[in-house]
Amino acid sequence: MDYLTLALLISFVVGSLISIFGIRNSNSSKYPPGPSPFPIIGNILQLGTQPHHSLTNLSKTYGPIMTLKLANITTIVISSPQIAREVLQKNDQIFSSRTIPNAARAHDHHILSMIWMPPSAQWRVLRRVCATKVFSSQKLDSTQTIRQRKVQELVNHVGDCCKKGEAFDIGEAAFTAVLNSISNTFFSLDLGQYGSDKAQELKHIIWGIMEEIGRPNVVDFFPILGLLDPQRVRARLNTYFEKLISFFDGLIDERLRLKASEMESKGCNDVLDSLIQVMMEENSQVSRSHLLHLFLDLFVAGIDTTSSTVEWAMAELLCNPEKLDKVRQELQLALNKGEEFEESHILKLPFLKAVVKETLRLHPPAPFLIPHKSEEDVELCGFEVPKNAQILINVWAMGRDSSVWENPNQFMPERFLESEIDFKGHDFELIPFGAGRRICPGLPLANRTVHVTLASILHCYDWKLPNGLKPENMDMSEKFGITLQKALPLQAIPIKN
Repeated sequence: MDYLTLALLISFVVGSLISIFGIRNSNSSKYPPGPSPFPIIGNILQLGTQPHHSLTNLSKTYGPIMTLKLANITTIVISSPQIAREVLQKNDQIFSSRTIPNAARAHDHHILSMIWMPPSAQWRVLRRVCATKVFSSQKLDSTQTIRQRKVQELVNHVGDCCKKGEAFDIGEAAFTAVLNSISNTFFSLDLGQYGSDKAQELKHIIWGIMEEIGRPNVVDFFPILGLLDPQRVRARLNTYFEKLISFFDGLIDERLRLKASEMESKGCNDVLDSLIQVMMEENSQVSRSHLLHLFLDLFVAGIDTTSSTVEWAMAELLCNPEKLDKVRQELQLALNKGEEFEESHILKLPFLKAVVKETLRLHPPAPFLIPHKSEEDVELCGFEVPKNAQILINVWAMGRDSSVWENPNQFMPERFLESEIDFKGHDFELIPFGAGRRICPGLPLANRTVHVTLASILHCYDWKLPNGLKPENMDMSEKFGITLQKALPLQAIPIKN
C-alpha cells in the first residue's frame, strides 16, 4: 500500500469516528455550493487523474463558483469569465497571493521565486525588472533576429526529415527550437541540438518540474506529513532544481569572469548581461539568488508552455485538414516565395492569429492558472470566501463553456475573425496567461515565439499523418501537470511544397 493510500485510509477512518460525534463546520453554509466532503479527506478523491475535467463536470452541477474541501484546504473553483473578472480585476489585491504547494518549497524556491512570492516590495522589483530588462518591446525587438535564426534552424531540420520522407516528433522539435531561442535570448548560447540526448535531458527536467508541482501531493492536504515527504515529490524537485540552478550559477560565474577580463571589450547585450548589471548596482534589491530563481521561473515556464502550444496547434490543424489548408493559403498570399517569416508578418495573418487563439482556448497551458489565495474574508457573488482559501480559476472549463462559445468542443478558428477577443488579459473569456497583477510576465515573448515558430513550419511545408492515420483517429488525450501536455507525442511527415 503506498503512502497516499495509507494516509487517506487513516484519515477516513479517523474522520468517520469524529463525524459520529456530529462535529460540523457552521460556516460552511455561507460558502459557495459544492459536493459534500468526506470527513477529513474532503473532496480529494473527486479530483481524479484529470482534475480539470473532474472540476468542470462538478461545476455543471454546483455552478460557476463552487467550494471543495481538499482535506483542510478550502478551495473555491471559478469556472466563468464574469466571476473570474471579479477575482482577478475587481478584487485583484485581495486575491493576488499564492497557495504554495509543498513541492515549490524545494531549494526555498517559494521565497525567492517571482511566481510564488506574495505581491511584496521585492515582488514588485522583480516584476519591474522583467518588464524593462527581459520582456519590453524594445528588448524583444532587439533580439528578434536571434529568434528568427533559431526558427530557420528548425525549418532546416524539417527539411532534412522531408528529404528522408520520415515522420518526426513535432513537440520534440518545437521544444528544441524554443529552448535554443530562449537560451540565446537569455545567455547567447544554444542548449540543444535536434535529436540530441542533451535536449531530451532538459525536456525531461523541465516537464518533470511542471509535472511534480502539478501532481496531487498528500503533504499539501496533510501538512503534518511535510517532513516525511512520503511521495518524494519535494525530493525530486530538489534534484531538478539543483541541476538547473547549478547550470545558471555557472553561467553567471563565466560572465562575471568575462567582464573582469581585459579581453572583454563589450557585453553580449543579452538578458544575462542586463540582469547582472541590475544585480551589481549599488544597493540593488536583486541578489544573485533572486537571479538564479528568476531564470528558473522564466526558463522552465517559457519553454514548456510555448513548445506545447505549438504542438497542440499542429495537432489541431492535422485533425482539421481544411483549417490547415486555409492557414497555409493565407501564408502563401502574405509572403513571397522563399521569403522567411518575420515577426512583423504576424499582423498580416488574421487566420494564423485566430488559430493560435483557438488553440489556447481549447488547450490553455495551465488549466487552473497558478493557484491564488484570499488574503482576507471577502464576499463574492453573494457568498463568503474565507481568508486563506485557495482560488482555482478553471480556464479550461471557461474555454469549453457553451454559454460563452458556440460549439465549444470544435476547433473553429473562424470564431475569432469577427471578434476582438484576445488573450492579453483584458477579455476574461480567454485568459490562458491569467489577468491582473499576476498575469504571466512572459506573455509578450510567448506571443511572438508561438506565431513565428508555427508560421515558419507551415509556410515551408505541407503536412500529413504517418502510417495512413486518419485525422478522426488521432489521439488528442492530455497529460496533466501544472501545465497540459499532449499525452501521445505528435508525429507528422513534412511534404515539400
